[in-house]
Amino acid sequence: MNIDRIILAPMEGVLDYHVRQILTEINALDYCVTEFVRITHHKLSNRTFYRLCPELHHGGKTASGTPVRVQILGQSPEWMAENAVKAIELGSYGVDINFGCPAKTVVGSHGGAYLLQYPDQIFNIVKQVRQAMGTSEILSVKIRLGWADKSYCYEIADAIALAGANELVIHGRTKADGYKADKIDWQTIGNIKQRVNIPIIANGEIFSIQHAQDCVRQSQTSDIMLGRGILTIPNLANMLRFNEAPLSWKNVLNILMRYATTTIEDVKPLYHSARIKQWLAYFRQYYAPASDLLSQIRTLKTQKEISEHLKRIIEQS
Repeated sequence: MNIDRIILAPMEGVLDYHVRQILTEINALDYCVTEFVRITHHKLSNRTFYRLCPELHHGGKTASGTPVRVQILGQSPEWMAENAVKAIELGSYGVDINFGCPAKTVVGSHGGAYLLQYPDQIFNIVKQVRQAMGTSEILSVKIRLGWADKSYCYEIADAIALAGANELVIHGRTKADGYKADKIDWQTIGNIKQRVNIPIIANGEIFSIQHAQDCVRQSQTSDIMLGRGILTIPNLANMLRFNEAPLSWKNVLNILMRYATTTIEDVKPLYHSARIKQWLAYFRQYYAPASDLLSQIRTLKTQKEISEHLKRIIEQS
């Protein structure tokens, strides 16, 4: 299997700073992309960028040295461009534009995947961001294959390349497909790759070595992005690169414990306990004991209660 780059995906509401820290320590990843910074009609404060990407305080890299790229989301070419420049000035490893998020709140405000219906607007946004950033910084764009269908996918890819993006990440489903496993279409990613002259990064439904092999073969690219798969098996990138065995359940418990005892500032009281449960729900897809553990902590409300329960489980194992 010929894999060149492996990138950590920008999963909104899931892959926060602390998860990035953990996953980049145990995997050889080429770079990470942040959860999106929502751009409306003004220039955002430094604090907003630092909140979503604390790595900007440390040269734009995680503690283990993996570069981090700020992702922006919005529909105004002018304000997207202004804020892209700000991200670069603060130390981001390039900028990524989100045209793929299918969340109702995002598309309801005409952002993310909503714009897949309007290739001309995508072109305008990418072009203005590129002009504002100059040519020395990396500009990547993340899309799905379309809104309701794939009828615009080639036009969108052509527009992004023509507007000056350096690379294009493609999630191999439409917005309407959601995350249905049987809808993944790596072949169309390969067809797009034959049309455009910028690197293509394939994303979606890579949960195993076999999935990665199939993705690379069908998409005809050696660059992949991991999201839900690496949350399910935390060392998935190293499994693909170095043929490592999946982490043991005991090691996974220690990772979860580390995340559970992390201090997160400026968040709602139940935010972190919800995210601990969320990550455990991903583990269920590969690790059988995760289902029982999730049942045990489901009614626990605070970070302290969950941490104490995990500590007892680890001591007993």
